[in-house]
Amino acid sequence: MERIDYRVKDAKGKEAFVKWALLICALFGVLALFSIAIFLFATGTPFIFKTGFSSFFFSSDWKPINGRYGILSLFTSTMLVTLFSTLLGGAIGLFAAIALFRFVPKSFKKPCSFAISVLSGIPSVIYGLFGIDFIVPFIRDYVATDGSGYGIAAATAVLSIMILPTMVSFTLDALNAVDRSYYEGALSLGASREMALMKVVVPAARSGIFAALVLSSGRAMGETMAVIMVIGNRPNLTIDPFQSTLTLTGAIALGATEYSDDAKTSLIAVGAVLFALTFIVNLVFAIIKGRDKKC
Repeated sequence: MERIDYRVKDAKGKEAFVKWALLICALFGVLALFSIAIFLFATGTPFIFKTGFSSFFFSSDWKPINGRYGILSLFTSTMLVTLFSTLLGGAIGLFAAIALFRFVPKSFKKPCSFAISVLSGIPSVIYGLFGIDFIVPFIRDYVATDGSGYGIAAATAVLSIMILPTMVSFTLDALNAVDRSYYEGALSLGASREMALMKVVVPAARSGIFAALVLSSGRAMGETMAVIMVIGNRPNLTIDPFQSTLTLTGAIALGATEYSDDAKTSLIAVGAVLFALTFIVNLVFAIIKGRDKKC
């Protein structure tokens, strides 16, 4: 009589179950992404063409209650806040990660790393309160010329602090992933610690640093509550960092529970623009990263 090995069958059944469970989990992320995209573009795109493409994108008159849906000021403010906060927070985060990687004494490394990681768990509304009580008054009293502290500068300062944990943690992981022989080889050739780090280790970790910048810019672009609290929320088309303005996410948050009919549909159209903008930013970084690898 042929003997059946039930343990082998049981193992194969478990493997098949795990395989399908992992596949379903992976497909769930893809399904969620496409569901959100379909919802936004199926509703938002017809509204954009109904309003008029030029009127929607090239007008700065944003008053949905009155039937005016120009998002140029919102778009400009969003891009400026994202750019400035990514540059400032990215630079501070990069140098902080380099310091933690090599120059900070071991007795201070863990406390510094812990303090930075705690920043990621603080609710965004706390950052907003900090901005209102400290950053806005400082800008108003010592920096701004017109006596107003609300605007792009205040939002940039708050967001720069918010993206620090992301920038530092991912950059530090990228630096730690570089083979130590790179650093030691540079030292053996006569390079100083600083030169070996900046000329050899950091360039070798640039792929991970790019990833940190992508995630940081996404956090800055999508942040809502803290930005609403310090930017002033007036849809002004301005490049003055000390003038009150409004971002795409702020416009959605402020009107989501108050608007109805076409005004609410306009917020979905703004969401579609924000979704497309986030996709384009990630795509550009991916192209830059791909070209960097080829070089």
